[in-house]
Amino acid sequence: MLFYINPHPRLPATGEADPLCLQFPPPQPERERLRHLVMGSNDGVRSTLHTLHRLNYADQGQWSELITIPPSGILITPAQGEVLSYLLRYRSLS
Repeated sequence: MLFYINPHPRLPATGEADPLCLQFPPPQPERERLRHLVMGSNDGVRSTLHTLHRLNYADQGQWSELITIPPSGILITPAQGEVLSYLLRYRSLS
């Protein structure tokens, strides 16, 4: 299963530039791996991570450093049997 986000549909999905590929460590025994992705503006992502911290869901130090998405997009390859749910939210800029 392959999930590909190309932020610039006019660019080819493959070929000219390779998408960003991130490596995740294998899951730990007796624990299920859940991957959380927050994509948006720098301020929007930081604000969301802060909100999740205030809700005691995830400490801000547990998140990776912010990663700039290259023009070629990102490539997510789930493990066999994993599923994906996508949530789109909007926040006020004022």
